[in-house]
Amino acid sequence: MRVAITGASGLIGSALASALEDRDDAVVRFVRPGTRGVGGAIIRWDPARQIVDDGDLRRAGGFDGVVHLAGAGIGDGRWTAQRRNEIRTSRTVSTSLLVEALGAMDDGPRVLASGSSVGFYGSRGDEVLDEGSSQGTGFLAEVCGQWEAAAAPLALGGTTVASLRTGIVMSAAGGALSKQIPLFRLGLGGALSTGRQWLSPISLRDQVRAILWVLDRSLEGPVNLVGPEPLTNRDFTSGLGRHLHRPTLARVPAVALRIALGSGLTDEAVLASQRVVPTVLTESGFEFENRAIGSILASAFSYRP
Repeated sequence: MRVAITGASGLIGSALASALEDRDDAVVRFVRPGTRGVGGAIIRWDPARQIVDDGDLRRAGGFDGVVHLAGAGIGDGRWTAQRRNEIRTSRTVSTSLLVEALGAMDDGPRVLASGSSVGFYGSRGDEVLDEGSSQGTGFLAEVCGQWEAAAAPLALGGTTVASLRTGIVMSAAGGALSKQIPLFRLGLGGALSTGRQWLSPISLRDQVRAILWVLDRSLEGPVNLVGPEPLTNRDFTSGLGRHLHRPTLARVPAVALRIALGSGLTDEAVLASQRVVPTVLTESGFEFENRAIGSILASAFSYRP
């Protein structure tokens, strides 16, 4: 299989590229201006300026699949007006540019697996959410809806389009977990607010395996990339404490999080309650290697693609 990846230098993209190469698939990386140290076939692009190098596209040839993971980090800073705009446009503009470029190719991809997130569902309390659940409300839900809509036109040309609604990807090497580990190692970890809010984690190992599954089987439409056993923040906190052999007696009040991070990021991401299950994956026959939080955390600290 020949697969192109955007966001290939990120946590998920780099692990995915390694997994593809390990099974002897050809990988073509979309790279932004100033990107260094990237080997192999590349396509230079600059989404902010709406540029894709046509010569690189021609030299790259066709693709069996494309995985689109580019986008500014949700939790990398307070949600100022400028940051909100960056979060939105880094997804919608880059997706529209990619779809336009792929649609103009004579041999477009068989499948596009385009990024999204469980933010699509909004914060829904104890409600169990699967791919048939409605779109939620709020900034993230709105962005995810626009993100998915930007990828949809490629289906008109015969390409299968899947929306990868990703949960919290667990890895000690990056993402949300890597930011929590230092505090927990010091014995300062604790539940966030009431701790009753639901979260839907997935190990980086299973995240990569699930994306390969989507590509290999040309799954279509929304696909929740989450583990099969969502849990509350309180239970996650206890699980991480046990794994690190540290107490988790502290509690972080919601007001402290809002002061530190801003109300938008806190309420829609950090304290959002999203009890999401991977119905499409499980019904298609996918088997998770890391189901419960203990196994997910063990993988997070040991998996090095």
